[in-house]
Amino acid sequence: MKKVLMFLLAFVAIFTLVACKKTDDGKKDDEKAEIAVVTDIGQLRDGGFNEGTYTGVENYAKANNKTYAYYQPKNGNSATDDDRIAAMEQAIENGAKVIVTPGFLQYAALDKVAGDNPDVKFIFIDGWNFGKSNVTAVSYKEEESGFLAGYAAVKDGYTKLGGTFGGGGANAACNRFAYGYVQGINAAAKELGIEVEAKISFNYGAGFSASPELATQISGWYKTGTQIVFSCGGSMLQSVKSAAAENEGAMIIGVDVDQASESERVLTSAVKGLAASVEKILGEYYAGKWDEKLADKTSNLGAADNATGLPTADASWRFKTFTKAEYEALFAKIVAGEVVILSDTPEKMDDLAVWAAIDLVLTNVSITLDK
Repeated sequence: MKKVLMFLLAFVAIFTLVACKKTDDGKKDDEKAEIAVVTDIGQLRDGGFNEGTYTGVENYAKANNKTYAYYQPKNGNSATDDDRIAAMEQAIENGAKVIVTPGFLQYAALDKVAGDNPDVKFIFIDGWNFGKSNVTAVSYKEEESGFLAGYAAVKDGYTKLGGTFGGGGANAACNRFAYGYVQGINAAAKELGIEVEAKISFNYGAGFSASPELATQISGWYKTGTQIVFSCGGSMLQSVKSAAAENEGAMIIGVDVDQASESERVLTSAVKGLAASVEKILGEYYAGKWDEKLADKTSNLGAADNATGLPTADASWRFKTFTKAEYEALFAKIVAGEVVILSDTPEKMDDLAVWAAIDLVLTNVSITLDK
């Protein structure tokens, strides 16, 4: 029995710490693969950013008869640039022609590995172009999804809202989500002629991880009247779920992908078209359009590209009074530019002075920054 246990522990360690390949049937495999996903931190099946990106690769590869793999750098949530570099190099050794890298933390590793491997193409999801012709980036207009989530929640009757945002106040994507969220809350409250409250925090989740401290903070919010919390940051959702479970009627807004399946408490999710955008970029790469459309460029995608919004599947639509027709009308106005959502977010939002300035344009919502 002891030998069996030791073998199982060794297997788990190897599976977790060594980059591994996924074939179409989902089994571990040592064959080479030409499309690779290298995660930054957390698990592949995180119900969020990593999984959404991988789904796009999986969908494209299956539809176009391509081999594909994922690589999780060593050390999980504590993965370093060296760990990410090692994972990318392993993918290249296994035959990767194009590597998809979700997350802004990939920059330093990408800068090194892309520079050393000019014949390999890299897709930097939630990133930016930085002078390398074999790197293309995809960014999103997160403020649109955040706006829609905040607007819909208030229209559905919520007047005391919260938001916990990863990145420690310095992550551009999370900041755009937050900025759009409070604008949407304000817009709906103004239409309804009511005053609402929003509690915002960047205190936990610099690494987008779950923590007992975050769960305690959010549980405290719920206990003091907050009705719904926007959980914006990967595995942070696990802490918010834990807090919601302790408080009757507490609700959640998910992020990045449709997280309705994560909990019955998820009212909606501020989504990005991760899978669709990955499929789009891979399609352009394989169509021979890299030099023309992608090399050292950033594709900034939003509602007009069907890359931001809320999930509308029946199983995910949990609003009681806000209707799909209302949502679709608002979405169409955003696409047409008839609803203007400010996107010029400050570089550092974990700052009372920043939120005091933002509060000047928010007529119907009072903001509390929970430090």
